Amino acid sequence: MQPEIRETINRGTMCPAQVMAIAICIVLNMLDGFDVLAMAFTASHISTDWHLTGKEVGVLLSAGLFGMAAGSLFLAPWADRIGRRPLILICLGTISAGMLCSALAQNVPQLAALRAVTGLGIGGMLASINVITGEYASDKWRSTAIVLQATGYPVGATIGGAIAGILLAHYGWRSVFVFGGLVTLAMVPVVLARLPESLDFLIARRPEGALDKLNRLLARMGRPSVAALPALEATQAREAGDVRSLFRGSLAMQTLMIWMSFFLVMFTFYFVLSWTPKLLVAAGMSAQQGITGGVLLNVGGIVGGTAFAFLSARIGLRPLLWSCFVLTALMMIAFGLYARTLAPALALAVLIGAGIFGCMVGLYAYAPILYPAQTRTTGMGWSIGMGRFGAVLAPLVAGSLLDAGWPSAHLYYVFAIPLLVAIASVGLLGRLTAAVGQPVRVGAH
Repeated sequence: MQPEIRETINRGTMCPAQVMAIAICIVLNMLDGFDVLAMAFTASHISTDWHLTGKEVGVLLSAGLFGMAAGSLFLAPWADRIGRRPLILICLGTISAGMLCSALAQNVPQLAALRAVTGLGIGGMLASINVITGEYASDKWRSTAIVLQATGYPVGATIGGAIAGILLAHYGWRSVFVFGGLVTLAMVPVVLARLPESLDFLIARRPEGALDKLNRLLARMGRPSVAALPALEATQAREAGDVRSLFRGSLAMQTLMIWMSFFLVMFTFYFVLSWTPKLLVAAGMSAQQGITGGVLLNVGGIVGGTAFAFLSARIGLRPLLWSCFVLTALMMIAFGLYARTLAPALALAVLIGAGIFGCMVGLYAYAPILYPAQTRTTGMGWSIGMGRFGAVLAPLVAGSLLDAGWPSAHLYYVFAIPLLVAIASVGLLGRLTAAVGQPVRVGAH
């Protein structure tokens, strides 16, 4: 982007148009929090209705995550061709269609396919809303904006879980998908009316009418117009970033380590979020208490993500991540011990949610600083994509272990192990970033 344009945004006061753009991205991430976990909220009801095995439930839980991985890797890059805003609109339509049709599913294959479609839209949209959030925030508020956008996920899951509990009690599990589809569809006119296109996209790709569109956006933000589109040197360098660029020189080891870290953490993260409501029911609690446990995980996530951003500036990212890994693993072991006792289980759910979301916020802060600007988006997207494969695998592994006769509480002991292994990969990442003199801070963009 032209230095003068970027400078006015970075150092200027946040105008209402910028705040609105970031607020819409936060709301979109809140919808993702509900849509992703809709299957977790309804799993015990669908299992009872269709008489499912643990492996079949695992397939349903993994299907949406598989779609998210595919969306991150293959759909999200189209934003660089057609624009962030058009892709977000396409993804919203895909998510809404997948959710509404899920309410009509009659068997496991149908529901799994529709959950994959829903995940495809979610995975494709996340990269674009991350870009827009960072781009329209000033230097002063960028870290806060990124943290708020990330925290939108557990906020949406928390509110959605409460709504899902009411819907399940009165209208059955299909109503949860109908609600999610309609709310997602309602965001389409909001995005059309209020979400601006990426300024970088207009300058880099130069679609028809790019200069007029750029000046309209600048006018909305109270910035002076420009007579011509800026030179392309910076954006040409950015376009050179592809997957191969992540393995050039010293980046190769950093790429492998961040991929491993995302895989390990998401493996545990999505087991906890996807299976906890059902496993609490299997441990003897009611379906409503199981949903309450899932909601409390996300309440903890809201606190944990925000606290992580605050503490990282004082403690340092790497030691804080190590602490999150160890403490979350210990709390998961404790959860396995007390899963049949309501009060301790629900209290531990809050703490586990805080810890596991803190781990994820830390990795999201770590990944961008590993790469130069021209490969940063590619590096972040593929790191998330690799993590999604861990997310896909986790519910399948959990379902298979349950079918093999493992007590549900013992699964928490197994899934605590990847967090401990992640200490080594993050530790090596810390040494690699220190070796090249890269700063470690939350909200790096």
